[in-house]
Order: sequence, then structure tokens, then C-alpha cells
Amino acid sequence: MDSDEAAGGKHHLARSHAHEEDIPGTVNLNVAEGDDTGYGQALFPVPAEDPNDPLQWSNFKKTMILIICSFYSFLANAALIGPSPYIDLWAEEFGITPTKASELISYPNLAFGLGSLIFVPLYLKIGRRPVMLISLLIFCVGIIAASQCKTFGSLMAARVIHGFGSCVCEALPVQLVNDIFFLHERGERIGYYTVCLCLGTFASLPAGYILAGGYGWQLFFYAEFAFGATLLILAFLFVEETSYDRRAAMLQSMRAADSEKVSDGNGAATEVEEASDARVPHRKSFFKTLSLWGRIDHDVPFFTMMARSFTYFLVPQALWVIASFGINIGLLALTYSYTFPILITSPPYNWTVINSGLFAVAALIGYAIAVPFTSSSDRLAAYFTKRNHGIREAEMRLGVMLPAMLLGPAGIVLYGFTAEKSLHWVLYFIGGGLSYFAAYFYFSFTLAYAVDSYQSNTSEMLIAMNLGKQVISFGFGLEVLTWVMESGYAVVMSGIFGGVLLANNLVLLIFMFWGKSIRRDMSTTWLARLHSSSIKEVVTH
Repeated sequence: MDSDEAAGGKHHLARSHAHEEDIPGTVNLNVAEGDDTGYGQALFPVPAEDPNDPLQWSNFKKTMILIICSFYSFLANAALIGPSPYIDLWAEEFGITPTKASELISYPNLAFGLGSLIFVPLYLKIGRRPVMLISLLIFCVGIIAASQCKTFGSLMAARVIHGFGSCVCEALPVQLVNDIFFLHERGERIGYYTVCLCLGTFASLPAGYILAGGYGWQLFFYAEFAFGATLLILAFLFVEETSYDRRAAMLQSMRAADSEKVSDGNGAATEVEEASDARVPHRKSFFKTLSLWGRIDHDVPFFTMMARSFTYFLVPQALWVIASFGINIGLLALTYSYTFPILITSPPYNWTVINSGLFAVAALIGYAIAVPFTSSSDRLAAYFTKRNHGIREAEMRLGVMLPAMLLGPAGIVLYGFTAEKSLHWVLYFIGGGLSYFAAYFYFSFTLAYAVDSYQSNTSEMLIAMNLGKQVISFGFGLEVLTWVMESGYAVVMSGIFGGVLLANNLVLLIFMFWGKSIRRDMSTTWLARLHSSSIKEVVTH
């Protein structure tokens, strides 16, 4: 039975016999009798026979959680990157240089990454739901404080607060996708989240037009606060706690099944069907799902987890995600946001400051063209799984990234030469569109690949990913204006940045051909033993 069809049944609970093989990231998806399926393959992870298991929730419930978390990612990233058209305005208002004013974008981004060190272990300790509500509350406080600032220092403090508070908006959606969706659904769902994350850069467009209406930059933060407060209410109503002890539930179900076996007239053991139905727990009421308390896990070593997360910088798949996100965010969200307003308002273009945010159109077009490919990696992986006799390898989704491997670097090279030679302004948008299109594939599918490869340790890996990518992007964006003024756009952007992006993208070929060997070799190291001892989420049994 297909999983979508199964979800439509009122009392149906999905069942599966899929299991992970000895190598992390290799999963046996062969279908046994009575299994529910997705793309004709058994469901993985295997859900408990409990309607409170997040994997058993209705499609409506799962979709609402995904929408809320994804929109939070959009809103938080919009708050970080959206004010980039105000760099020159802030420089004039606070009596500082544009490079100094750009720190109002850079440092909140760094705080955004550092916050994961605290918030990710915290949501494992006290639950996803309370941490998301706390995060949204801190975000709203920081945003409204930013709208009232009169000095550079106070604005920096408020921006760091809302950046730090909203840090969980990138780790938590991936964690929730891992909690509530099956393996065959994750690539597409992570893709939807990635769309929202990426479209945060689009906020620079309305940010610029706020000035056109005769309003001050403070209106941008008022609008952010209004959306943030609305999102806080929606999260309170719909985002149920997704932390679930599946091992304990399954052991309890097995003990109950053993105790309910009775002997028939011939002495054979038969299971009473009514008793089997009776042992299935009742679904929590709506009012119980509104509890502010999550599932508190006293066994989570908070500070040990923070320290152990740094070991994921040694995991090749995780390191590739960190580099892919960090380089692309540094180039797209920061470098483009810093340089385009300056370039386009200078000769020979002489656009007004109001129109300097129009580069967001390049992001919109690039992502719009990429979105139809959101489910492509799941479908490609399902196709190769069937050809591989039901054995799923994590690398099977990577082939869809091949065109993006070259298009991304081509975009940044075109942008750099356009800036250096003062070519027609439309080439900025073509180069940017190519970069954003390619980045969508690397954002979505490198992350899905890493989660597939080490899904039992998702939380600790997410700490390393979020911290690492923000540090890398911070390094790319902090002095970019100084670099291009000293060495030129062709050298810095087309040469250095384009070369770094190409080198990172070509790593795709290494994982496509040798990814399984890398996973096999890694599974026998001290690092794998350290990580396996830390597993708290059971997804395979």
C-alpha cells in the first residue's frame, strides 16, 4: 500500500520491515507482505504502531509543521540579509564607512551560526516545541528592539540578539523533516525548506522599496515583527512535539503482543485481533498537543554534545555540506548583497538607491527554475534502488546535481567580469540567476545526502553544519568590499571566489564514485564508534 494512500485511512497505521545495513547510509527497502510503500519500496524509518509516533501523523499535520518551520527560515534569513540596501544609508546616518556598516549584516550572521551550539542540544534536552517557541520569542524581541535603535552599537546589539535567537530556524526544520517524514520523502521536503531559506535574500527588494514610499528603514523591522508574532501564534497551535522514543514504544508493543497470545483448541498460538487493536495507544487530544513542555530527556549530555559536535568536521559528508552552504551563502547572500547596490548606483549605471534591491529578482528567477526539480533526487534514488534489488545507497540521489556543478561557478565568473568591465547590467542578473539556480541543488541535496549517510546522529551533525557554514560565509563576506577595491572584481570574484566554488562543486564526483567506500571506511574508525555511542534517536528498528 502506498504511504499516501495509507495516510488517508482513518485508523491505518503504516508498517514496514525496512532496515539499515551494516554500512551507515545503505538501507534495505525490500517490501515484505503487509508493508506500506513509497515509490514501490518499504518505508524507512520503521514507524511504531502508535498514532502518536510523528511518522504516523496525518499529511495535514506534517505539512503544517513543515510550512511553519520553513517560513520561519525565510523570515529569519530575510531579517539577516534583507537590510543590505541600507548599508550606505546606515553609513551616512551613523557616520561610519560602508565597510563598517556592512558589519550589521556580517556579525548577526555569525551569531546566527554560533547559536546552534546552545539551541540544538537544548531542543534534544527539553524538546523541539518549547525551543522553537523560545526561539521565535527572542527573534521577535530582537526585531522590535532593532526598529527603535538610534545608534550603531544599539542596532548591532539588537541585530545580534535576533540573529542568535533565530539560529534554530535552520537546524530545526531539517531535524523535523527527519522526525516526521520517511526516507523517500525527505529530499523533496528539505527542498521546500531550502526554497524558503533561499528566498530570504528576496527581502532586499521590498527593503529597498520601503525607502521609495518615503518611509525609514525601521518599517522593515516593523513588518518582520508582525510576521514573526503571527508565526509564533501558528507555531503554538500547530507545531506539536516531534521528539519520540520509538525504541521504547516498539519494545512495549512487542511485550504487549507476547502477553496477548492465547492457545487455540489444537494448542497453536493465535493472536486475538481485538486485543491487538486494543493495545494501540489513543492519539493525544488537540489540547494536550498545546503543552509548552516537550519530551525532556535527562540522559542528553548537554555540554558533551556541544563538544562532540566539532568531531563532525572530520566526517567527509558533513564537511562537504558545511563548505557548500558556507561558500554559497558567503557568495550569494553576502557578496552579492554587498557589491550589487554599490555597483548599480555608480557610473555607468547610476540606478537609484531605491532600485538597488532589484538583484533579488535574480534569486527569484534562479530558484523558480530550480523548484520543479525538488523531488528529482528522491525519484532518481528510487529508480536506482529498484535497479539495485531494493538496496538504497545514500549516493543514489547525487546525479541530479551534475548540471549545477558547473553552472554555479559560471555564474560567479560572469558576475565578476561584468563588474570589472562595466558590461550591460542584465549580465549581473544572468550570472546571479545561474548561481542561485545551482546553489539550490547544493543546498537541498548535499544536506539530504548527509542526513541519509548519518541519519542517527542528525542533531550533532546539524550543530557542526550550522556553525561551520556561518563561519565560512562570515569569512567570505567580512572584507569583500575591501578585497574588490584593492584587487578588482575579476580577480576576487571571478578568479578566487569562482575557483573556490568550482573546487567545492567538483567534490560531487568524489562522492558519486567513491561515497560508499568512504562510508564503509569511516564506519570502522574511532570516529564512527564515538558517534554510534551517542545515538539517541532510534530510526531503524
